[in-house]
Amino acid sequence: MIESLGARATTEVIGRAIAASLMSLALLAGAFAQNSDRPSLGEWPRATPSETGMNEGMLARARDYALRSDGSGIVIRHGKLVYSWGDLKAKYDLKSTTKSIGVTALGLALWDGKVNLSDPATMYLSDLGTPPDDNSELGRAPNIWVRNVPDSGTPPARQREQGWLKDITLLNLATQTAGFDVQGGFQPLLFEPGTKWAYSDSGPNWLADCLTTIWGRDLQELMFDRIFTPLGISRDELFWRDNQYRPKTLNGVARREFGSGIHANVDAMARIGFLYLHAGRIGSWQMVPAPFVAMLRQPMTKVKGLPVLSPERFPDASNHYGLLWWNNGDGWIKDVPRDAYWSWGLYDSYIIVIPSLDLVVARAGKSFDETRPIAPNIRTFLGMVTAAVDPVEAQVRPPYPPSPVIESIQWAPVESIQRSGSDCDNLPSTWADDGDLYITVGDCRGFYPLRKEKIGFQFAKIVGPPDHFQGINIPSNGEDMGQGPKGKKGSGILMVDGVLYVLARNAGNSQLGWSTDHAKTWTWSDWKFTVSFGHATFLDFGQNYASARDNYVYVYSPDSDSAYASVAGVVLARVPKNSIRDRSAYEFFQSLDSAGHPLWTKDVAQRGQVFRNPPAGCYRTHVSYNPVLKRYFLNQILIGNDYSRFQGGFGVYDAPEPWGPWTTAYFTPMWDTGPGENQHFPSKWMSADGKAMYLIFSNNDYFSVRQATLKLR
Repeated sequence: MIESLGARATTEVIGRAIAASLMSLALLAGAFAQNSDRPSLGEWPRATPSETGMNEGMLARARDYALRSDGSGIVIRHGKLVYSWGDLKAKYDLKSTTKSIGVTALGLALWDGKVNLSDPATMYLSDLGTPPDDNSELGRAPNIWVRNVPDSGTPPARQREQGWLKDITLLNLATQTAGFDVQGGFQPLLFEPGTKWAYSDSGPNWLADCLTTIWGRDLQELMFDRIFTPLGISRDELFWRDNQYRPKTLNGVARREFGSGIHANVDAMARIGFLYLHAGRIGSWQMVPAPFVAMLRQPMTKVKGLPVLSPERFPDASNHYGLLWWNNGDGWIKDVPRDAYWSWGLYDSYIIVIPSLDLVVARAGKSFDETRPIAPNIRTFLGMVTAAVDPVEAQVRPPYPPSPVIESIQWAPVESIQRSGSDCDNLPSTWADDGDLYITVGDCRGFYPLRKEKIGFQFAKIVGPPDHFQGINIPSNGEDMGQGPKGKKGSGILMVDGVLYVLARNAGNSQLGWSTDHAKTWTWSDWKFTVSFGHATFLDFGQNYASARDNYVYVYSPDSDSAYASVAGVVLARVPKNSIRDRSAYEFFQSLDSAGHPLWTKDVAQRGQVFRNPPAGCYRTHVSYNPVLKRYFLNQILIGNDYSRFQGGFGVYDAPEPWGPWTTAYFTPMWDTGPGENQHFPSKWMSADGKAMYLIFSNNDYFSVRQATLKLR
């Protein structure tokens, strides 16, 4: 059966982007090791709007709308400053944008293994929800006791153990579902935690108090150490005021607010947005865990649909709220990409992040229009910003026309995704003669029980059906300890006549290995592909290659020497199945003749491309054959990046032959969860009618499986 990740993990996350269930973050520190040389984000390169596919006139409209009430703004596209207004160095009171910045400290605590989102907040703050006995230093904070048990008639302090306070989790505090009233001081609970959504400063302020206790240090100092300084933000550009609602210290440590309190300029705001745009990574340094970023930018499954207090101010807010960030996941702002998310503070301070447009916008100043409800202001401004992106340049289109066979692919709910292993990617598979799936696993401690060390390249097998499988590690002499590009990784694996073959990338360019004892021992070829085939993978033709169309084995790869490059096309090689170990037996697809038949060449320099998505839309590719539909399915991540395991898009293309002609069965520029760095449909998990297939992919750094249902034309 599937290993219970939550039971074995030391940290967990919740949310649609991470399957809306408790997930392990225990090994994120290993997945994203912090570099000792901490790079700093320098000055923004500059470009004109037209150079980055933006309309200067439309940007001027957004600027003019913002300047109705003074302030500053900055637009960053493709990593370049393309437009701005006002004084970029002027500091503004960001109000509730503080929530979205401050919650980064929660992501760091998850990453460092200090907390679980499911933890009761009272684990870290025993007096959660109640004011101190001595209120003499509370300043403007109202002296209101929390109603743990409504109408109980019992003093709240005596209800702490049996009332609602003990049920409040860190997740409740981070999603506005804890139930505290609006103001930032010691406010009453209005409802049972987790049953409603209500905008509050008090709840996030309790989260700040919990994190202050957890870290044992001033959160401003933590954030300058871990986030602000590496982003190039100085203390002249951002500061966090003293707490205005509660005593200024907590256990002798400076006490900050999440409800409000940060003052910053728009340049600093844009740098924070840029970090989130890139899933918490700047250059080679992962500063914030990417799964946390993936979670906070989408609607929360545990929150969606909850009744909203003050719906006239926050209509349907529970459907478009993540972890102290707002989002357009439910499409509530028309004509704005659904992957857009933003901070939102009084006086209309915004940090806007739109991954599909590679866009960050920051704005601060005075309120646009205080006579209007707050929602129309953000709708108007976001609409103007989005409209400034050239629609042709902004739209990511599939490179091939719709499939004549497959009308659509419906994906099982995110919540149904089955995950196993820990911190795993590079997951090609093959259906072996013993009935099991054999896979390669990269940069991973494998399946439970976990290996003692994180291994760059190893083997495992998957036993059982897609909805009830078990992963089993296979120690072997074929392992490589190198992490990332520093060691071999499996890009393809195949069993033919009882022999396992593996293609390992990062070996200059790919190297062949084989095993006659089901992956326990491996022999390596004395030759390598040295031109192209940097991420070579086998065509999956069923169990033990029994469904093969002919006596050839087929090998695909992006047309690059590197496994880390996005390029214009994919190349194809073939070799007789009894000569796989003989480099001289390989021949390469060159082109199609006038009748549509493939032409082959022994000279790799004469190779042609069998699939194209120019200028650089081809990344790691896998192809499987569906024998019932008699279609070849090519899976391909849209553009290679370091965080497609957590967010991004992909295409599924189909063809009647291994070389095409290709059509589009499914395409999305931004999936509802991370599509993985590569993915494929294993032939073992295709239904008898061919209409159900299961996708194996490295979602959130796990071995992940999701059902796809094909609707045929």
